[in-house]
Amino acid sequence: MGLLERLRKEWFILGIVLVIAAARLEPAVGVKGGPLKPEITITYIAVSAIFFNSGLSLKTEELTSALMHVKLHLFVQIFTLVFFPTAIWLFLQLLSITPINEWLLKGLQTVGCMPPPVSSAVILTKAVGGNEAAAIFNSAFGSFLLS
Repeated sequence: MGLLERLRKEWFILGIVLVIAAARLEPAVGVKGGPLKPEITITYIAVSAIFFNSGLSLKTEELTSALMHVKLHLFVQIFTLVFFPTAIWLFLQLLSITPINEWLLKGLQTVGCMPPPVSSAVILTKAVGGNEAAAIFNSAFGSFLLS
């Protein structure tokens, strides 16, 4: 596989790396109230566009089929909302005996208890050829449970 083919195949990861590098070089572009207005563009436009695009690409049969995988949904919700926060909590117990700042540990605990962002879960699942309908359902359902 040539370099150009590899770059085409891994376009999403390459895009993430480029955006992170651009944000590192010019962070003022993405701050709240900045030129990109992330409080509007991300919150409303980007997430809506991702769901709209995902919805257009799904067949009704795929969504219906995905909804019937109760064991999958149960596993994903338990892993995301029970196992992962518990694992993070245990990890933080180990880190608490180190000289790491207490507020950093509290921040890590908070992030560890949050569901993955809906847009990321859907995009990454689609990028690797996973069950996109199940990803949409579990992301929306998990966010609904914690709202």
